[in-house]
Amino acid sequence: MQALKGHSMNRNDFPRGFIWGTATASYQIEGAVHEDGRGQSIWDTFSHTPGKVKNGDTGDVACDHYHRYREDIALMKELGVNAYRFSLAWPRVFPEGRGTLNPKGLDFYQRLVDELLNKDITPWATLYHWDLPQALQDQGGWTNRDTVQAYVEYADAVSGRLGDRVKHWITHNEPWVAAIIGHLWGFHAPGLQDAAAALQVSHHLLLSHGLAVPVLRANSSGSSVGITLNLSPIHPASPAPQDVAAARRQDGFHNRWFLDPLFGFGYPADMLEAFGPLAPQMEAGDLEKIAAPTDFLGINYYTRSVVKHDSSDPFLQTKGVRAGDEHTFFDWEVYPDGLREIIVRVGREYRPKAIYITENGATYPDRIDTDGEVRDFERQRYLERHFAKLWEAIREGAPLKGYFLWSLLDNFEWGEGYEKRFGITYVDFATQKRTLKHSGRWYRAFLHTTSVLSGN
Repeated sequence: MQALKGHSMNRNDFPRGFIWGTATASYQIEGAVHEDGRGQSIWDTFSHTPGKVKNGDTGDVACDHYHRYREDIALMKELGVNAYRFSLAWPRVFPEGRGTLNPKGLDFYQRLVDELLNKDITPWATLYHWDLPQALQDQGGWTNRDTVQAYVEYADAVSGRLGDRVKHWITHNEPWVAAIIGHLWGFHAPGLQDAAAALQVSHHLLLSHGLAVPVLRANSSGSSVGITLNLSPIHPASPAPQDVAAARRQDGFHNRWFLDPLFGFGYPADMLEAFGPLAPQMEAGDLEKIAAPTDFLGINYYTRSVVKHDSSDPFLQTKGVRAGDEHTFFDWEVYPDGLREIIVRVGREYRPKAIYITENGATYPDRIDTDGEVRDFERQRYLERHFAKLWEAIREGAPLKGYFLWSLLDNFEWGEGYEKRFGITYVDFATQKRTLKHSGRWYRAFLHTTSVLSGN
């Protein structure tokens, strides 16, 4: 398609009605962790634990979005996005996780939603982006089946208040990360290293999703409900049978463990066998509840994985291999075709009603030049190439309906603190000044269908 060649790519190259947005998450941008009755989250605890986050950074202030949300929405309006994906902080709504609701917490999200609608930007609300109330963690967190019901009560309260205006709901963001990085590897809150706990958490996250779907639909008439998974193509490091088998195991662990039950296939038999006694405990009917029909699947894509067999790994007997010649500041390989590959695969194998890319972006060592410009040409080129792959996936028949760029703002990047910048807007965290980067200006031009020139 000539429109996708060189400098002339813009939103008109995509189907009419295609959603173009940007995305953020509550703990990463809001700050105001002690204001208006907000309770403590596991990320407050984790980030304040010495040695857990680079440079001792915390989300106490972050981007101060709690006070600056109107400024940030004005920036979205300037960009030309027609949708904004945000998450709600559970401990703002229920400081103790359940029980007494905090009206001031919900008031903030009502103001946020109303301001978005006033600017003709469609709100997409994510209910859980990893900031579990610490009070629930003290009772076992997601390892405790009671947390599932607490989550459903939270979903009910939020959708009951906002469901007349919010019509797009994401139950969970990346349950793989919450379960595995938070409970197996310990690099994220709550910082556990327990394989059985991690797998049990994955089951409870999926179960809470399935139970919340009908609640969201009941409270938000005509709404669209889905979940977001972080998915990656898994490629073997060589054609050797051992490496091919390792890639299959890694795909089961990273992709199929979540996709299969969500789409009614149950947990993959090969993974249940591999996990053995570590596999999660479940009750009769759980798998049917997890497979509640949804309206879309959100996919977060950043890179692929290349793996080889490694008998020294006690869990999956796999090891990641650094691949490719181009990498981001996170040392993730820049692999645009993986975006097309995962979209097309999911569309063919699982047949979701719709697919949205709910996160995609890159970190680079951005700096403000003496003239006040942030010339992040690498990020611009990253976006150009990934946008081309979106179009290819649509051409191959995938039900791709929208894209949310990660992220609107530089923010608190979890265990990396403020060192890694994903934003198309540079944030000076000392002054909270926002500066649109070159990539942000490129996205604005793309969305306004003007000529989009490649950077040098």
